[in-house]
Amino acid sequence: MTSKPKLYSFWRSSAAFRVRIALNLKGVDYEVIPVHLNKHGGDQLSEAYANKNPNRLVPLYEDGKNCIHQSIAIIEYLNEIQPNPPLLPNSPADRAWVRSLAMDIASDIHPMSNLRVLRYLIKQLGISAQAKDNWYQHWIRLGLESLEKQLANDPRVGRFSCGDHPGLADICLAPQIFNALSSKMDMSPHPTLMRIFAECMQLPAFIDASWEKQVDAEGLNPIAPPQK
Repeated sequence: MTSKPKLYSFWRSSAAFRVRIALNLKGVDYEVIPVHLNKHGGDQLSEAYANKNPNRLVPLYEDGKNCIHQSIAIIEYLNEIQPNPPLLPNSPADRAWVRSLAMDIASDIHPMSNLRVLRYLIKQLGISAQAKDNWYQHWIRLGLESLEKQLANDPRVGRFSCGDHPGLADICLAPQIFNALSSKMDMSPHPTLMRIFAECMQLPAFIDASWEKQVDAEGLNPIAPPQK
């Protein structure tokens, strides 16, 4: 009997969130292995985990003998071994554009607000919690402003970032919007992004990948109405 692929994940990790969405869109039956980034000094820092993933980050995807880290690499791998539904458009130019949107998020926005960066600001540099929050929102705001300008009037935009089917850019966008909403950012300057996000969050693949649906969840979906 073939074992399920394993995804080493943390419920609130944006990068792991991306891979969960992609796996769901592809219909892959996978097992989540929780890696808590806060408890016990951070499970990702243990030698046992470092032996699997030397960069000590999540996600990590194990598929038989293959062990892949970095969310974009995992998603591209999934798209190659299981082409349908496609996560990238057919045209080389459109594929490059979608990848550029994804990298705007994964390479430019997300690293600046990564948990280990925020920890360093507080523990090593001694900045206040308010200054840390200001840092966090500054970089997210700059990135989202750029994405809004790119997507607001581009003819390739449909229900989703490129056409009427979710793809790589949307997979990266949804977790970043979760982060922005969780930090109480004003999202009114980003109507295009929020429209696309709303389309994403109607789909089971995105819903089932969201924070509160995870086996290790410790919080609520920031877009859910408050419980009474």
